[in-house]
Amino acid sequence: MKFEEGIKRLEEIVEKLEKGDLLLEDSLKLFEEGIKLTRLLNQKLNETEKKVEMLIKDENGNIKTVPFDDKKE
Repeated sequence: MKFEEGIKRLEEIVEKLEKGDLLLEDSLKLFEEGIKLTRLLNQKLNETEKKVEMLIKDENGNIKTVPFDDKKE
């Protein structure tokens, strides 16, 4: 599943749950699907984050690539 498809499906699930007109069993099934989707999408984001490289300039003004590190100061 593509990330965008997962987000779209998750939005559909949220809309259905927010309406509040579903049977309890149906709401629970949708909620479970939403949790699984959330975990999958979070995993995809984490994998993508590891692949991201940022362009930065070194002390000489040259552009170089470095691995993305969200723990930089």
